[in-house]
Amino acid sequence: MRGFSMEGKFFLSFVSCFRDLEIGLKETMEHGSFTDNSAASFSLTDEDHTIANAVRFTLNQDPRVTFCGYSIPHPSEARVNIRVQTTGDPAREVLKDACQNLMLMCRHVRCTFDKAVEDFKASNAVKAMKIDSQDSSGDDSEESE
Repeated sequence: MRGFSMEGKFFLSFVSCFRDLEIGLKETMEHGSFTDNSAASFSLTDEDHTIANAVRFTLNQDPRVTFCGYSIPHPSEARVNIRVQTTGDPAREVLKDACQNLMLMCRHVRCTFDKAVEDFKASNAVKAMKIDSQDSSGDDSEESE
């Protein structure tokens, strides 16, 4: 599980997580029919609810998807099974498109967050607070008196 820290490090790990997923799709195990490629199950290793729920959400936004869901076979196993059924398009391509859309959303969130942090740091409010690690080390003697 990836944790939260200041200035978007969480978003960095989240975006890199999706980059890893795109690479991992090449190594994903796919279960489906040879005759009907519009329905398939994909097994992603080293993943959890974080990725699975985001991919499920993105897939359900696609009009080509008739059903999408995921399951985790066992809590101690780092594996996610994602089931995709489409209106006729290959399930693998629809999943790939959903992952690419999700990466674009993450990039947008990251850029928006970075801009907000820059704007906040540039504002007069931060300058007026005089937040500096050197200033806070010398002020302890006044509080102890």
